Amino acid sequence: MVDTHLANLSNQLMLGAVLVYVVAMVAYAAEVAFARRAEADVPEQAKVLVGAGGPETGEVEADDVPEADDVPEAEERRKVDWGRFAILMNVIAWGLHGAEIVTRGIAADRVPWGNMYEFVCAITFAAVTVYLVMLWRHRISWLGPYLMVAVLIALGVATIWLYDDPGPLRPALHSYWIAIHVTAAVTATGTFAVAGLATVLYLVKLYVPAKPGGMLDRVPRPAVLDSLAHRTIMFAFPIWTFAIIAGAIWADSAWGRYWGWDPKETWSFITWVGYAGYLHARATAGWRGKKAAIVSLIAFGCLLFNFFGINYLVSGLHSYAG
Repeated sequence: MVDTHLANLSNQLMLGAVLVYVVAMVAYAAEVAFARRAEADVPEQAKVLVGAGGPETGEVEADDVPEADDVPEAEERRKVDWGRFAILMNVIAWGLHGAEIVTRGIAADRVPWGNMYEFVCAITFAAVTVYLVMLWRHRISWLGPYLMVAVLIALGVATIWLYDDPGPLRPALHSYWIAIHVTAAVTATGTFAVAGLATVLYLVKLYVPAKPGGMLDRVPRPAVLDSLAHRTIMFAFPIWTFAIIAGAIWADSAWGRYWGWDPKETWSFITWVGYAGYLHARATAGWRGKKAAIVSLIAFGCLLFNFFGINYLVSGLHSYAG
């Protein structure tokens, strides 16, 4: 029996999360804009010093170059406040997002990932969680605006085209393994999504000239993006491996066999091979940069096809997910 009041609350929480994610995205963009303006002030002040009696050679002495602390106090404070405000809104949106998932699960009296709408909500929540943890440990706020765009697009697609009212699970899903297998798959997919975004930024940074003070100018150099994607994939790969093993055990319980080359099983394995190849190439052949990025994106493409293509384009034992 579905609790309609909690189901409606869940929908309202999702709307609130989306709105606050939008605010966070705008705040991240404002942080970039104010940072660019503050940085632009420094060379202008340096030029004034040269023209007003600086060295005749036109060179600016080290003591004459304004330090970061010389930037007008109000401007500096405004820049810092926008960054902190963006992170605060991000955390609030993440909390609303998590509350939406919890209330939907309670409303339906089951785990809150039984259809595509719930899968997208859970995967985007996992991606934001990974980002916030990495933000705390590695200060990667530059990734924030790009992740917010990706999350908003995914949640928009989920809400407009994939939405299903909360209801009971399909008979095949009535097992405690859903809480183990699907949780692992969702966590790994969200983490792979962060790595995929870092890889896309790597390629953009590699081939698109960054304008001074622009959005890409705040993104670190390609080597840093390459390393970030690598570390993220290293974390997600064992979780994905566990998800496949748990799925095989569940398949034996539900269908009497561990592996039957069902389309979902096949593409989960193809995705695993793609990421295993990526890690193997880096560990043994020393692949870095462009070669590794291409393999990583191929694996991520397999992951996306496994998630969307298999559920909507191919019939199989896992078609209930659509």
